[in-house]
Amino acid sequence: MSNQTHVREFIFLAFSNHPNLQGLFFLVFLTLYLTAVLGNTLIILAIQASPALHTPMYFFLSHLSFLDLCYTSTTMPGTLVNFFRQEKTISYEGCLTQIFFFVACAGTECVLLAAMAYDRCVAICHPLQYPTLMRAHVCVGLVAGSWLCGLVNSATHTALTSTLTLCGPNHISHFLCDVPLLLKLSCSDPTVNESVLHAASATIGLSPCLFTAASYLLILSAILKMPSAQGRSKAFSTCASHLTVVVVFYGMANFNYDRPREGYSLDVDILVSVLFCVVTPMLNPVIYSLRNKEVKGALRKLAGECACVPWQ
Repeated sequence: MSNQTHVREFIFLAFSNHPNLQGLFFLVFLTLYLTAVLGNTLIILAIQASPALHTPMYFFLSHLSFLDLCYTSTTMPGTLVNFFRQEKTISYEGCLTQIFFFVACAGTECVLLAAMAYDRCVAICHPLQYPTLMRAHVCVGLVAGSWLCGLVNSATHTALTSTLTLCGPNHISHFLCDVPLLLKLSCSDPTVNESVLHAASATIGLSPCLFTAASYLLILSAILKMPSAQGRSKAFSTCASHLTVVVVFYGMANFNYDRPREGYSLDVDILVSVLFCVVTPMLNPVIYSLRNKEVKGALRKLAGECACVPWQ
């Protein structure tokens, strides 16, 4: 091992089994990426342009859309370029950079979804205290805390991954860099990295998930106690979009990271990762657009304003 050269470059093996379908894969990935970028950008612009949406709920939604833009942009541009390259490579430094931003966005989204669940819980369980409990500085603090948790978690993983001795082979059976993939290539002891990875899964992944679940149990209990059917329907509609996003995100994440690896081909692994890394950020604006009247109204208003702009 001491005579082997430290890996300075990685070769992605994703889609290598289908060399004749590179053009088709490029079009599919480009469509998914552009749809995610367009959808999340429209959500952000609609919220900024509509004073009626300047509330905590939509403040969090705009940050979720921005986060999804960052999330999908950490992997897709490079993947799209690789479809036109003979060797789909990434440098060692580029791989660590991608890991940092990818893990940061994933961890931040876990905590941000929990913050959004807390917002809905306060709105439904304590409606009279909502303006006080969810003041502007509280919302900013929750978003900043979400980013801080994600960045600290990511910096820890990236720093530990950089200490690994990677002496070959330099093939990654994927289209992106991720911590578990590099642990497989390590010829040094990855025990510390694996321990930190498990600890992070519990703190950044499981804990926000349990907090979100507990929040929705309180929300459900409060809704069932409402005497009016109309009131129950209105209360549920305010959190239905967020609940759908939570189920999709955690469902995809668990299927991507927690399913047994035995019995699955490389193609299935790639498909599952595409669903988690690209399709989920694309679905979030679709879910909020279809299930939320205020967002649909703001999008229609934004479209009307754009149509009235005199193009020269």
